[in-house]
Amino acid sequence: MTIKLIAGLGNVGVSYFNTRHNFGSKYVELLAKKYRVMLNKSDMLCGYVGKLKLENNIVYLLIPDSYMNNNGLAISKCVDFYRLYAEEILIAHDDLDLPPGVIRIKLGRKIHDSHNGLRNIVARLSNKFNFYRLRIGIGHPGKKSKVIDFVLSKPSIYEQFRIDNAINEAILHTESIVAKKFIKVMNQLHSYKSDV
Repeated sequence: MTIKLIAGLGNVGVSYFNTRHNFGSKYVELLAKKYRVMLNKSDMLCGYVGKLKLENNIVYLLIPDSYMNNNGLAISKCVDFYRLYAEEILIAHDDLDLPPGVIRIKLGRKIHDSHNGLRNIVARLSNKFNFYRLRIGIGHPGKKSKVIDFVLSKPSIYEQFRIDNAINEAILHTESIVAKKFIKVMNQLHSYKSDV
């Protein structure tokens, strides 16, 4: 069973472009750009959708056309339309628990309660946790009270450089991610250091 849907989480609208909360959608945008895949608006699927062919595998790319706390709607629509299992989904999202420049792949299981996008996906998928996650580190502001403003703001130039490098590194390993060669990918990504 391969990955058949890669969805990047974020908030819709130009005011959220390049904010920390939108690095999941940025990963999908850059992935589409690398493979020259057009992401077309689909009202039926509530997002921007494209089709990527990697060797013998078809992978659908999705960026939900909504705010983060409702991203699960587009994902659940794609699951129903393409008849997918949760294990065939990779969700790319920002992660407060990882520093900028660090990227990890994980099977769902424990979902961070503070991430509204992930929480909404789990609710929309009837509490199924067993999708894969590409966790893109954005760091933490230090205090819980500062998290909302932090994720909705843009990173520093240094942090942006580290995050962009990590995303580009993940894109280089997309074929292995789709084929679920996770030991190989983890050895590469989990040892990758994005330094200036």
